[in-house]
Amino acid sequence: MEITLIIAVCLGGWLWLDSLKAREAAVSAAREACRVEGLLLLDDTVAISSVRLAREDDGRIRLQRAYTFEYSDTGNNRLPGSVVLIGRRVVLFNVGLRDDTTLRKLH
Repeated sequence: MEITLIIAVCLGGWLWLDSLKAREAAVSAAREACRVEGLLLLDDTVAISSVRLAREDDGRIRLQRAYTFEYSDTGNNRLPGSVVLIGRRVVLFNVGLRDDTTLRKLH
């Protein structure tokens, strides 16, 4: 009984620390992607939306975490975005569709 409790506490502590590091990676990825796209990351934070198990390219099972955040393309609006990590590696970044008027023209 005591051993089970100790193992559960250790696993909980590991999950908490790993989640903090993954969240830091998600914030950093969102900040950098918004900077590259010319967008403003609002509130400078992300919020966890889901956690599940997923396989990496090499077949190992890792935690997949999805985070949501808000950004602005004009400074006057709030638009939803998301970032998905497997472990601490970004596998998907989504800022959705924007109006044609805000996209850069090539000519």
